[in-house]
Amino acid sequence: MEPVYDTVITTARLLWLAEGLKFKVSGVENVPKDGPGVVAINHTGYMDFTYAGIPAFLQGRRKVRFMAKKEVFDSKVSGPIMRALKHIPVDRSSGAESYRSAVDYLKRGELVGVYPEATISRSFELKEFKSGAARMALESGAPIIPTVIWGAQRVWTKGHPKNLGRSNVKILIGVAEPVEPVGEAGEITARLHKVMGEKLLELQDAYGEHPKGEYWVPARLGGSAPTLEEANRLDADEQAARAAKRAERDAGGDVS
Repeated sequence: MEPVYDTVITTARLLWLAEGLKFKVSGVENVPKDGPGVVAINHTGYMDFTYAGIPAFLQGRRKVRFMAKKEVFDSKVSGPIMRALKHIPVDRSSGAESYRSAVDYLKRGELVGVYPEATISRSFELKEFKSGAARMALESGAPIIPTVIWGAQRVWTKGHPKNLGRSNVKILIGVAEPVEPVGEAGEITARLHKVMGEKLLELQDAYGEHPKGEYWVPARLGGSAPTLEEANRLDADEQAARAAKRAERDAGGDVS
């Protein structure tokens, strides 16, 4: 029993009900009923992690320990909750400790949630994957559980206002067959990307109408979201701007 996690789940379900969110979940049988698993999730919005744990919960009320940026744990409000839920803080400037914590969780039989894309995809297409999920799976022997969400970007995503009221948004969650940790990390990562790409197309086909020009619709489907190439350029520009600010701040603090 985990009273804090159970309370958070109950609260989330009530909020989803108030928002009128309509979930359709498939592939629950692909989540292991016990033992470890690297839950690999596509990243289209800020609320993804709250939905990504649903398949595991439906599979015997299992709980996912998500890897999340350290800043969330530093907050006086969210920090105590994240620690109580046993999530894993990630320091992007030094990820060795969080990686080790994730592997330790897996070796204890936990489900660990990761975003192979690392950041939100502005294009809503799959970005290039980092190899962390594959390396964790190889070291722990845990299968990778490909989990794809479609529609969550309509609730709250990067560069657009929140839509947290009664939105009645439909959200599809599909879990593909596990990817076993066999081969090199690069090979496993490529296989994972292919599996998740296929599942994403499947969910998009099943979703229904994708209105032309809508911000949450990929350019490939006639929406106004940037293409993957355009989104990558935006991300690179944003990272460069952040680096410049850090450099300026560091220079300003140099009093020698």
